[in-house]
Amino acid sequence: MVQSKAGDVDGYLTALPAEQRAALTEVRRLCRQELAGFDEVMRYGMPAYERDGACEIAFAGQKQYISFYLMRGDVREAFEERLAGHDMGKGCLRFRRPESVDFDLLRDLLQATAARPGTIC
Repeated sequence: MVQSKAGDVDGYLTALPAEQRAALTEVRRLCRQELAGFDEVMRYGMPAYERDGACEIAFAGQKQYISFYLMRGDVREAFEERLAGHDMGKGCLRFRRPESVDFDLLRDLLQATAARPGTIC
């Protein structure tokens, strides 16, 4: 699923393959738990979390992997050591298999994002 036409996050998750659905449902639960004050929206065909109209976090089920988008450069820099061993693009953390998603790392990234506003890259 590259870009969903789902109108909401529930519809997005329902359309995912079962093996990705469980992992991304947990990612959503973490986002809702840790990102107090953020709005859950669909942007660019994927679930996203905005603060004051700026998208800071998003996630997606892709054909070959699960993507977690972290749009805050300051948070990425603060977690540079922990992210070093992961498949990470400029703002996209990729997990090749649903069972390889590091939920503890994601929770820490979400907490750092929620702690204070920052510049979106």
